[in-house]
Amino acid sequence: MHNATGASRGGGPPAEPRPGFTPERLARLAVRAVADLKLDLTGRTVLTEAATGAYAVTPVLASLAGARVIAVTRDTAYGTAEEVRHLTGMVGLFAGTRQPIDVVTELTPRHIATADVVTNSGHLRPIDAEFIAHLKPTAVVPLMFEAWEIGLGRQDVDLAALRSRGIAHAGTNEHHPAVGVFEHHRAMVMRLLADCGIAVYGANCVVLCDNPFEPEIVDGLVRAGAQVHGAGSLELVNTPEDVDVVVVALRPGQLPVIGAAEAARIAARWPGAAVVQVWGDLDREALTASGVPFWPPVGPAPGHMAILPSAVGPEPIVRLQAGGLKVAQILLTRPELRSDEDREYVDAI
Repeated sequence: MHNATGASRGGGPPAEPRPGFTPERLARLAVRAVADLKLDLTGRTVLTEAATGAYAVTPVLASLAGARVIAVTRDTAYGTAEEVRHLTGMVGLFAGTRQPIDVVTELTPRHIATADVVTNSGHLRPIDAEFIAHLKPTAVVPLMFEAWEIGLGRQDVDLAALRSRGIAHAGTNEHHPAVGVFEHHRAMVMRLLADCGIAVYGANCVVLCDNPFEPEIVDGLVRAGAQVHGAGSLELVNTPEDVDVVVVALRPGQLPVIGAAEAARIAARWPGAAVVQVWGDLDREALTASGVPFWPPVGPAPGHMAILPSAVGPEPIVRLQAGGLKVAQILLTRPELRSDEDREYVDAI
């Protein structure tokens, strides 16, 4: 996914303190994902990133699938290039990678020209017209997000330039059972509510959602014992006054999805109810002025989710990256040889 769900934007620090992120466990998750998705990139060259946290698995997945891997990294606030190189090597060692991973700190036209697969990953972006001009005609670009996200004004890949060069590209079906990224939105919302100090069981929740996140969010809350009143906007909500939390998961726009008018309406209708941001920008000053508590206390960058998938563990990142590479495998297969099972992984643009 894009900035909606945090995929391909770097992870936590290289030495993630949570036991679920050890190099040994990341390696096991990578091996399992390659097997489950029947990932095979034998003989191909994959240009991707080497990054921190759960994103350390991306080049490892490609190598386990039999590809030669060029992984671009750089120093960031999350870790130095040398730390990333070490982490990538550790995960690869525990996973038993089939092919060497060449971790580089400079992306050159030669790297681009040799690639059969280019992932839409953070350290490679933007994949613009100049970048695309160096691709060979047979290269493919898995976008690592679903097609509906294109309408959100993404600027990280020039789709028109890909089309003009005839470069095959497609999104990833994050609902595919073997990928299952959307399944983790249940846990992500539970984590936000718990951090906010709201027990889900027995809570009276308003869920504002106008996008494909809605089924998983609502289903997760209901299964956990919450009373849920869902709508695509605040104006459409028809619910009793006794509300504990307003969960906001609305498509970002030019203005905050919860601004001064919405803050005043929430304060008047449901005094004491907290606003919990999943997606969609909040005017925190307006909420404060109206006396509406909110979570998290500090907002993410505009348009980004307030919680990354990696907050609940590395699994959603591992599966999303593996799913994107599976899309690349399918795009590299002649259309007449693609099975119905293959096509289920692809979210066509």
